[in-house]
Amino acid sequence: MVRFISSGVRVFTALVAVAVLVAINLTGSFEDPGKIDRIAMMSESDTNFLPFDAPSQASVNSKRVFAHYFPPYPISLDNENSNSDIYSREYLSADGEGGVHSTYGGFLRDRPLPRATITDPEWRMRDLENEVLQATSAGINGFSVDIMARSNDSSWWGSGVPLALMQAAINVNPNFKVMLMPDMSADFQSMTPAELAAEMSVYVDLASTYRLDDGRLVISPFGADLMSPSWWSQFLNIMQSTYGETVAFVPLFLDAASNIDAFASISYGMSNWGERNPNANSLLRTDSNAPLVLAKRVHDLGKIWMQPVSFQDARPRQEIFDETINTLNLRNTWDIAMESDSEWVQLVTWNDYSEGTSFAPSVEHGYALLDLNSFMIATFRLGVRPQIVRDTLFVTYRNQPTWSNPVNPSSAPMEIRDYSPAADNTVEVLTFLTEPADLTIKVGETTTTCHVAAGVYPCVAGLGAGNINVVATRGGVEVARVDSHVTVTETPYNQNFDYLMDSSGR
Repeated sequence: MVRFISSGVRVFTALVAVAVLVAINLTGSFEDPGKIDRIAMMSESDTNFLPFDAPSQASVNSKRVFAHYFPPYPISLDNENSNSDIYSREYLSADGEGGVHSTYGGFLRDRPLPRATITDPEWRMRDLENEVLQATSAGINGFSVDIMARSNDSSWWGSGVPLALMQAAINVNPNFKVMLMPDMSADFQSMTPAELAAEMSVYVDLASTYRLDDGRLVISPFGADLMSPSWWSQFLNIMQSTYGETVAFVPLFLDAASNIDAFASISYGMSNWGERNPNANSLLRTDSNAPLVLAKRVHDLGKIWMQPVSFQDARPRQEIFDETINTLNLRNTWDIAMESDSEWVQLVTWNDYSEGTSFAPSVEHGYALLDLNSFMIATFRLGVRPQIVRDTLFVTYRNQPTWSNPVNPSSAPMEIRDYSPAADNTVEVLTFLTEPADLTIKVGETTTTCHVAAGVYPCVAGLGAGNINVVATRGGVEVARVDSHVTVTETPYNQNFDYLMDSSGR
């Protein structure tokens, strides 16, 4: 079975780590402020900043990768300058929104990559088109859109985003699809089956709505187990009898282990929301909630499985975080997708900055995280790991050790979640090398060295105060370099347990 990381590497610290990478260059800068630059599907000529050449569409298999789109956090909320827009003024500031976030030092710790103010009155559509192109460039097949509110909800994140997102896909990439994911923890939980069917009927006629090859409409409710199987049976019957839609039902469970058998007769496939740490996402787990056990149970019923793939989870407002050990959790969840022969993957999430789970280009990740996942997506869809043709480095770290004391006295201490590994304080460099090379990691005044073989390998150093500088040399000649975009500090303003990421490729 293909895995995302090679074995047998000599590293400074014996820490299991991960593999990977890729994306396309959407800088967010605009020569003409009234328009947004658009890019085509990624091709070999586009990818000289990646360690591999993107595969042709003809070479990939039928597997699908969706990214969970969360409407409250688009690229821009107000089309204002990023120094004073809603993200900066209200969400990232400890004093934002009238001080309601002061006890935990601000609502968010990251935001989408800023862009210049644009004059186009349809700027929201231009932003969504750009997000479709960003996802497309990484090999993502579509968004699973979290539909949070009724279609007559006047808020932008109510009906506005789901419908506009579908139109954006039509505008820039007709092959990019949007999977309906009504959020049963939101408004829909109080509805009758007929009422939910009426809500879903609003979206069925758009060309970008995801359907199977046989024309069946795919609906994958978030928190499907909040309603009974009989409730859903009524919903499916009404979709057929009233709206003429045969639904391929793919319930996404909060508790998959307890619901797989009960939902089997009405489901095309199944999924779960999953967890966000490498202990929970271990390939060695054998209990009833183990990811591989869940996938096997669903496959044994003749259904498809959509594996959740995640990077991290840190929630200032709830004062909790998962320790993901740099990219280990990410690597584990992709390995589960491969080991289980999952038909679909859902990236959890594209853009939920309130939980720190985003894969979209952001201030603290740049394009590095999306680039990282492009390699994994290509591996998943090819069934083999792509050849590494360019030396590339990815560095993952926090901007503060977990023992730091924030300057902001209101920044409440975050607690690690149950079952998560202990807090980790390391810098991880993932090397994608065409030939063996020597790696030097400088963290402040401390230097760590590794001799790394060709392929995909990690080198790990301790986290400390100062800048992070990483250089790969071969025969005394530098072949790749990456520097941290922030300086690590032991006296941060706010507590922030998000992992940051940088790449030598861009």
